[in-house]
Amino acid sequence: MSSQLPLDELSLVFARLKGLLLTEEKVDRAVQLLAEAAKDAIPGTSGAGVSLLNDQGRRTSRGATDAIVEQADVVQYELGEGPCLTAWASDETVVVEDVASDGRWPLWSQAVASLPVRSVVSTPLRTETGSLGALKIYAAVPSVYDAGTGLLLEKFAMPAATLLANIQGRETPQRISEALIAALAGRDSINRACGVLMERENLGAEEAMQELLRLARTQKSPLHQLSADLVQAASAGGKPGPG
Repeated sequence: MSSQLPLDELSLVFARLKGLLLTEEKVDRAVQLLAEAAKDAIPGTSGAGVSLLNDQGRRTSRGATDAIVEQADVVQYELGEGPCLTAWASDETVVVEDVASDGRWPLWSQAVASLPVRSVVSTPLRTETGSLGALKIYAAVPSVYDAGTGLLLEKFAMPAATLLANIQGRETPQRISEALIAALAGRDSINRACGVLMERENLGAEEAMQELLRLARTQKSPLHQLSADLVQAASAGGKPGPG
């Protein structure tokens, strides 16, 4: 396959993708847009996916054009091998002309043998600070892709990686803030639940906390959820569940 799309077509694809990602504030939505754009841009492609990975190779965000792509991708992370993980770890584009005869990932190839996944290209999403993850495309028949396809996907991935890094950087403080708010809310519920037990059972602060922990273990409920339920029941004039 030629590594060149018509210049005007390639420019239009990049312009559309850039416009979409520049106005997108959520990483999960951005990677979905990137997957859809890659499928539309690369000739012969039946599906595409994007995975953002942390330092341990675990997915933090993902996008896929269909369930087959997602299934083929999930298996890689379950088995710890596959073209996407190799592209990310090696920081090099991986081209698979025929999954059935490629012996680099025997477990993964066997796991996807029943899927319409025969040709694969996966390229890392490179930034100045390292690889964010990988962009991959699949075809249902063998020999659809070659080294030229890999070069084309690299051209597609490079500007997209920069835009994704910017979105990820903007979203991270928000995620931390949301997690902090949730943690503080949970802590407030626990403190209030202890207060309820102190008043109702005539307990000291330490005794109330121990009783709350005991109730959580007995009822097999997360501590913050049990605390919230206890506070709600007290506000409604009820009693905590049996211990």
